[in-house]
Amino acid sequence: MLDQPLALTVHSLPAPGETARRTILGRWRLLGLLAVCAAPVIASYFTYYVIRPEGRRSYGELVEPQRPLPAVPATTLDGKAGPLSALKGQWLLIGVASGSCDPACEKHLYLQRQLRESLGKEKDRMDWVWLVPDETQVRPALLPALAQATVLRVRGELLQGWLEPAQGHRLEEHLYLVDPLGNLMMRFPAALDTASAAQAKRDLDRLMRASAGWDKPGREVP
Repeated sequence: MLDQPLALTVHSLPAPGETARRTILGRWRLLGLLAVCAAPVIASYFTYYVIRPEGRRSYGELVEPQRPLPAVPATTLDGKAGPLSALKGQWLLIGVASGSCDPACEKHLYLQRQLRESLGKEKDRMDWVWLVPDETQVRPALLPALAQATVLRVRGELLQGWLEPAQGHRLEEHLYLVDPLGNLMMRFPAALDTASAAQAKRDLDRLMRASAGWDKPGREVP
């Protein structure tokens, strides 16, 4: 057999400038896709924080910067363990009180339940949560009223690192609001009562309307 030179096929390579152009174009397409996905969330927050529907200031105090739900240990009353961050995906109206639950605690639990119920068809987008920072046993008489609540034990020092009361007040004196993305974003004033709860309800109504385009019932968010 006669020796023959190898035949090599050379494919043209893109010029360096063309490669850079394609890379930049791909990045812009990715940023555009992310912007489209995030637009409903950004719009609802812009509407609430900047435009402020109805021209009123919020009754609750906005928490800035927002604080994400920490992945600290939490335990249900029947001993099931999991991270507190598992609550992410719903609006959360949170109260903190010892398991002994004094009259102020009972009032907060009542207001949490009533505020959630007052949302009507939107109530399935919000959970009311009682965080118990100690090992005191919850009175059996309270349990029937907590059937729709989420009750979790979380060590008090871990809550202190996440929630923050107003100056001169204790954690237990406030109700706190967490958005479906898992951010602590509002703290209601201490000594919330039936009369002032109407102002808190206005805040909740506005937030429900502002987030209606992207937040749905259940623990799934875009």
